[in-house]
Amino acid sequence: MIIDFHIHASQPEHHHPWVIDFASGEFKGDIILAMKDVLTPGGIRSFLQEAGIDYAVALAEVSPITTGVCDNEYTIDFVRKANEIPDPPAGPKGRLIPFASPNPYIDTDLATSLEGWVKDEGFMGIKLYPTYQHHYVNDPRLYPLYAKAQELGVPVLVHTGSSVFKGARIKYGDPLYLDDVAIDFPDLTILMAHSGRPFWYDHAFWMARQHENVYLEISGLPAKNLLNYFPRLESLAHKVVYGSDWPGNPFIDRNIEGVKKLPISEETKTKILGENAARILGLSEE
Repeated sequence: MIIDFHIHASQPEHHHPWVIDFASGEFKGDIILAMKDVLTPGGIRSFLQEAGIDYAVALAEVSPITTGVCDNEYTIDFVRKANEIPDPPAGPKGRLIPFASPNPYIDTDLATSLEGWVKDEGFMGIKLYPTYQHHYVNDPRLYPLYAKAQELGVPVLVHTGSSVFKGARIKYGDPLYLDDVAIDFPDLTILMAHSGRPFWYDHAFWMARQHENVYLEISGLPAKNLLNYFPRLESLAHKVVYGSDWPGNPFIDRNIEGVKKLPISEETKTKILGENAARILGLSEE
């Protein structure tokens, strides 16, 4: 099983103009073309199936002061429509798993919102964007959210590390701020998106090694460089989760192949590419 723990569901119109201008210039339009060509319910299913991906976590994003808003309502509707498309004869392939986006400056009752997202709407986790929303992850305002996520048994994906987007504040991306959260909510599953890229790889690795409930999520990191960033990666084989950050990484299958070519055991590759994520998402028996 291959699981991509990090794709964005947003269309170009969900983003501020400077995001689209940057993406068009930086990647010669590849990202915009990918979004327009792929981001239909049928398009994303076919795209993921062609890349050999069984499941992908589709992320909402409510970051109005930096990148834009792909709200939870749009995201869950998109996921439902995509998942209504019949699976191929071989079984489930290219299915989406929805993650909601809380924003502590907008949501006045985070715990109640999360309960509704999970129980009523079918979200299976949440993603926090501290560098885009301008808050520390150990802010007490977020503690009711963490308590409810722990109670419901849903994972929390947290952006860590840098960002190239206008208005992002990098100080909020240090993985060490998750130390408080991991200690105070020991049964809460926490994944560090981008694993502290590029300033705090050592902080992220330490956090994953120190805390049973904290994982490295390697989206946006070139697979060929993983062992440079984390020389002891294989010692944490059970704590590493693959993600692409599509469409930020428009060539979704290249990093999968990069992981497969790493000089690590086949068992470790299997864990990174899907087994760990399946356990976290409750898909282990499928």
